[in-house]
Amino acid sequence: MTEFDAAVVGAGPNGLSAAIELSRSGRKVLLVERMDDIGGGTRTEELTLPGFRHDVCSAIHPAGVASPFFNDIGLVVDWIEPPLAFTHPLDGGRVVAMRRSVGETASQFDDDADRYDSLMSPFVEEIDKVVEDVLSPMTLLPKNKAMFARSAAIGGLPASVLISRFESDAARALLAGLAAHSIAPFSAPATAAVGIMLGAIGHAYGWPMAKGGSQAIATALGALLEAQGGSIETGREVSSVEELPGSLAVLDVMPPAALRIAGDEISAAAARRLSRWEPGPGVFKVDWALSEPIPWTDELSAQTATVHVGGTYEEISAAEKAVARGEHPEEPFVLLAQQSLFDSTRAPDGQNTAWGYCHVPNGSTVDMTEAIESQVERFAPGFKDTIIDKHTLTADDYEAYNPNYVGGDIGGGNFGLKKVLQMGLKRPYALGDGIFLGSAATPPGAGVHGMCGYNAARAALNP
Repeated sequence: MTEFDAAVVGAGPNGLSAAIELSRSGRKVLLVERMDDIGGGTRTEELTLPGFRHDVCSAIHPAGVASPFFNDIGLVVDWIEPPLAFTHPLDGGRVVAMRRSVGETASQFDDDADRYDSLMSPFVEEIDKVVEDVLSPMTLLPKNKAMFARSAAIGGLPASVLISRFESDAARALLAGLAAHSIAPFSAPATAAVGIMLGAIGHAYGWPMAKGGSQAIATALGALLEAQGGSIETGREVSSVEELPGSLAVLDVMPPAALRIAGDEISAAAARRLSRWEPGPGVFKVDWALSEPIPWTDELSAQTATVHVGGTYEEISAAEKAVARGEHPEEPFVLLAQQSLFDSTRAPDGQNTAWGYCHVPNGSTVDMTEAIESQVERFAPGFKDTIIDKHTLTADDYEAYNPNYVGGDIGGGNFGLKKVLQMGLKRPYALGDGIFLGSAATPPGAGVHGMCGYNAARAALNP
């Protein structure tokens, strides 16, 4: 073990990114993972029947294709971009679609067309600057001051305030589906930022998926680390930083685990900060093996890998508000992915896979299968008849599978401004002398972009 001078705990995209950045900066790095395979939130497994390959957590990767770090290291992933970023069905066979063109998307919104164009176009035109600011550590003097000011002024709003400026149910529904990725009630500050950011990325880069499954992202990152001389050890759980080699460690874990692993080595200030961390809502997920494609009523949802299922803004808002109150919505907002329509490696010939989850209270053990399937059936009559097999994970199951998903929280903690508005390169990554936190509990938060790990590694390398 003495040959290593740095270690990383956790081989999700953030841990892998931290290890790569430390390695390319001259450190000899050991990456340790408790499970038998690397991946974290980017694992792909046969969860239902042989030959049906399902993404265990993340499935669609707008942040991955936009990631400054992934682009800087030249990450080699075969991205598949469907014709449409996503669709959002409405009752009566209607549908609204996110297209690469802002203008074509806006044309669906009648009197709201100009309003949507004026909202999205400035962010899309300056997308590289927007992504750089949003995914980098927060500082008092951001690199792109004018764009940052616009992002803060509009993005800092609750999604409910932003969406109230729109009149058409199509525009309101599309924006609601985007904002719901925040896993928070629409009254929460900065939920508008999530919708704007994901929408702008969809227009600028699309919403791609990785050929062969999300595992391909972890595999590519792992191969790059090993090519740089780093080492990966799987099947080993770390209980203390004292078990790690070298004088520098980055932890891709949630704050409770970081407190436990760092022990007395953590600073008092960091301990106080981490002890205030709270998990957010959990998710309930279903993976389906299907005899045929989902029979959507509308004509566009077969042209995308991502479908937002939940109806109107008002319905989605009510569902997310219920979850925030600790309730299980009868008609949840469902994020659905149908990767096999565009990737033949996901299912046997002539058959298909689909993936869907909804938000639930943290730690929930409630089975939401019927509620999810009924929502899909609402917009795709006959869907239930196509199901050959299914696999479910409650929020509680998710934590058992991956302890980083505390209570089924895949977002790295409760959504809020406190999570991202932490100034400086060191804070909130530094935990103690030579110990840093680089998980989704640190800025910029959840998403397969590697930037939390990269930012932590940069903090570690700049004492």
